[in-house]
Amino acid sequence: MLQEEKEQSEREKEVAMAERLPPLNLSGLSLQELQDLCKDLHHKIDVVDEERYDIGLKVSKNDTEMDNMKLKITEMQSKFKKPNLKRVKISAEAMLSVLLGSKHKESFDFKANLKTVKKEDEKKEEVTDWRKNVEAMSGMEGRKKLFDASGN
Repeated sequence: MLQEEKEQSEREKEVAMAERLPPLNLSGLSLQELQDLCKDLHHKIDVVDEERYDIGLKVSKNDTEMDNMKLKITEMQSKFKKPNLKRVKISAEAMLSVLLGSKHKESFDFKANLKTVKKEDEKKEEVTDWRKNVEAMSGMEGRKKLFDASGN
């Protein structure tokens, strides 16, 4: 029976192809006629590809809609619904008491265990008269001092 069904489907396919596609007779055609035939076939292929792409998009869109609808149906039929969770503010001690239960007797002071950082005062240079500095650095002696200072 399976073999008969396969043969029947092949026959139906051949009949449908014969109706849609007449046999090509390429003998006796000039070069220009062959080029026109090729252009026509390419145009038909482009149209078919566009239709196939559009149909594929419609099918995928319908599939996603069906999946969403199935999820909604199962949510409506199911006994358990997901509750909307709310943010709860809880202290560290309350969190430990919930987690540890009766084991948690003393309270932890987390802030006491933090390290303290001492800020060092930045050394501020005294503001001097810039003219004295320029006069001291002028000439060859000043350049020598700059060169010696940069070399250290």
